[in-house]
Amino acid sequence: MVKGHYQTINQKTESMKGGKYLKVAVIGLGKMGLLHASILNVLPNVQLSAICDRDTKIIRFAKKVFREIRVTDNLEELSDLNLDAIYITTPIPSHFPIIQAVYSRNIACNLFVEKTLASSYEETAKICEKAQTSGGINMVGYMCRFAVTFRKAKELLDKETIGKVISFKAYAYSSDFVGIRKKTASRGGTLRDLGAHIIYLALSFFGELEVDLAKLGPSVQDEDFAYFKVKGHDGLEGEFDISWSKEGYRTPEWGLLVRGSNGAIRVNNDIVNLESNDGTPLTWHRHDLNDNVAFLLGAPEYFREDEHFVKSILEGHKAEPSFLTASRVDYLIDRVRRKTGQGKR
Repeated sequence: MVKGHYQTINQKTESMKGGKYLKVAVIGLGKMGLLHASILNVLPNVQLSAICDRDTKIIRFAKKVFREIRVTDNLEELSDLNLDAIYITTPIPSHFPIIQAVYSRNIACNLFVEKTLASSYEETAKICEKAQTSGGINMVGYMCRFAVTFRKAKELLDKETIGKVISFKAYAYSSDFVGIRKKTASRGGTLRDLGAHIIYLALSFFGELEVDLAKLGPSVQDEDFAYFKVKGHDGLEGEFDISWSKEGYRTPEWGLLVRGSNGAIRVNNDIVNLESNDGTPLTWHRHDLNDNVAFLLGAPEYFREDEHFVKSILEGHKAEPSFLTASRVDYLIDRVRRKTGQGKR
């Protein structure tokens, strides 16, 4: 761990001596903002140039920790820094106005936004339109895309290891709000906060999905759980079970059971299990799948997604999931809400 950290620092130092590097700012220094800022601070070819947050206590903390960069509570102060990219890691309801301000003031054209892209598909569509005219590379932080277990499951599906996919069951569970009646509105409800990750994975595995029936509850203001069924291409059927008040889940867990004409695949954060109709069951754990990164903080997938975004900018190719790709998640969430009669949230 420590050795990998210093190797990264050395690589960074060499790249800054004359090579190409990116000036990056982070807006929002909560848990995710601090995580991304720390990773960016050790990535080669990146100069963490500024941090912006409205909370005065966080500003005082950031000035002590990040001594050599601009720390401000005013978004306007980022305009004169000639930034190459911005990370937006504020609460979901604030994404839309911040993204609009960054684009309209030409603060930076390359944007990374933590999931979900916005609070509604209506806002997301406007963001995608603005991003297209503004140019640059954009990306949304669906880190499960970079988890080795889900990558292995996608590889097995692409190879048609279990034949034609017939059905799937997807879940997302955490114990974050067990026994807590009042939820934090900034997290957007369990569907958008916790469920968005498994919705993204299902869309990337199976393509477009149509909502068949849905339940959210126990109320609009107190969205603890979401259950809905979907239909996909060529008769595919699926269901989602999502709750952030599930007993026994100290950390969030996302998982899928996929059934095909020739077997089944079970996958979650830590393990992949293949059950073939004509073979011996196979199992892969994280450590079997080269789950190593140069700097470990939070989980390996966070380093991979930041590295992917930075390389995409430096090499001039599309980052995934892009705003447009991620908009499919917001669209499906919108369909679920409309199916329950709750409309946009």
